[in-house]
Amino acid sequence: MSKSQRTAYACGACGVRVPKWVGQCPDCGEWGSMEETAAPPRQTLGPKVAATGARRPVKPAQRISAVSAAQAASLPTGIGEFDRVMGGGLVPGGVTLISGEPGVGKSTLLLEVAHRFAEAGYGRALVATGEESSAQVRRRADRTGCLSEDLYLAAETDLGAVLGHVEDVKPGLLILDSVQTVIAPDTDGVPGGVTQVKAVASAITGEAKSRNMAVILVGHVTKDGGIAGPRALEHLVDTVVHFEGDRHSMLRLLRGVKNRFGPADEVGCFEMTEDGIVSLADPSGLFLDDAPTEPTPGTCVTVTMEGRRAVPVEVQALLGKSVKDGAIPRHTVSGLDQARLNMVLAVLTRRGGMRLLDREVYATTIGGIRVREPASDLALALALVSADQEIAVSADLVAIGEVSLTGQVRRTVNADRRIGEAARLGFKTAIVPKGSVSERHRGIEVVEVETIIDAKQAAARTWARRG
Repeated sequence: MSKSQRTAYACGACGVRVPKWVGQCPDCGEWGSMEETAAPPRQTLGPKVAATGARRPVKPAQRISAVSAAQAASLPTGIGEFDRVMGGGLVPGGVTLISGEPGVGKSTLLLEVAHRFAEAGYGRALVATGEESSAQVRRRADRTGCLSEDLYLAAETDLGAVLGHVEDVKPGLLILDSVQTVIAPDTDGVPGGVTQVKAVASAITGEAKSRNMAVILVGHVTKDGGIAGPRALEHLVDTVVHFEGDRHSMLRLLRGVKNRFGPADEVGCFEMTEDGIVSLADPSGLFLDDAPTEPTPGTCVTVTMEGRRAVPVEVQALLGKSVKDGAIPRHTVSGLDQARLNMVLAVLTRRGGMRLLDREVYATTIGGIRVREPASDLALALALVSADQEIAVSADLVAIGEVSLTGQVRRTVNADRRIGEAARLGFKTAIVPKGSVSERHRGIEVVEVETIIDAKQAAARTWARRG
């Protein structure tokens, strides 16, 4: 093979090149992603290339104190939870990448953002869609009431056509839905591939910076839930957010992953309705069961952290029959971590003197929220104890703490913020790890415990006193 015919193989997920085909990418670990491509020309031995000489810059450097930050001020859209995650609103010249599962409501949310942006008088908003026709987007706009006179729509998959619309409309906000469907004709590669996605994102980012135009790019997700395309795509943009939620639930969460203009750990809560997506400034009621005032065995409330927000969540547990003849019992979870459930069951069996490992166990959270942090261990343990003994935990009690394999209850972060939120919602007792509270809380009794046995006794005394 001549030098002009040399080939290489590039990973369709991360873009890394290797000289020979391999089944698994050596960089990102993806299987079956290597595609044949032209190898870059080899550098031949020759005279040393001269270094680039200095030239006069177009704009001289300035003292940082003389640079105005007014152009980077956030523009609130009026959608409270969206602005919360974005650090106050959209920043002119800023590029945001939003990802999420198909059907979760990304297009509906962004259509509302474009409508609010135009109605606020910040300038025109342009929605360029490569996945839907103009008529489909118009039907959604009719349903959600997003019909601002300064809201423009274009159904395009060609990058040049999209940039042409930007030139004609001169929008203050561009929404591209999605970056994987737009094709750069002058760039090699298939639509949605590494080369194409990088070319499209780079061109749109350049337009955003040169025009001081806010841009929101919609990105597809992989089967593992990550953002599809090269990792460089996340480095090109200023903000990365993930829109998540169970399509069978009304709850939607907008979770910040990266933000150059604000905190990157904020979470916004939304409710999906027939008329669109509605912000939930206080979503606590979604995660607590609307049960009768009489407590039910097998339930306990904890307070989890979603970003910087403390959210009370009800954990429910149900114990089934014991299996026989060495059969493996069924342990089913919804909204909780399967591994942490198995660990809590083992600790209660070994350290708490209970027999649970041979029984069928079902555990869930209310409202479709997913709780993965260890601070929910104590509430799960008390819910299991309550279900086993058929004695209800007090309805005005919350339990916060991580359970270790030794049976100790370990401290968690933001304990005071969690207790304060519980007190605001009317809870009267909080069982927490010893030494985790640094301030006094009014209206709620804080009971500090060291072990899971202490927590069981504290819950029993509280229920007996208030029952």
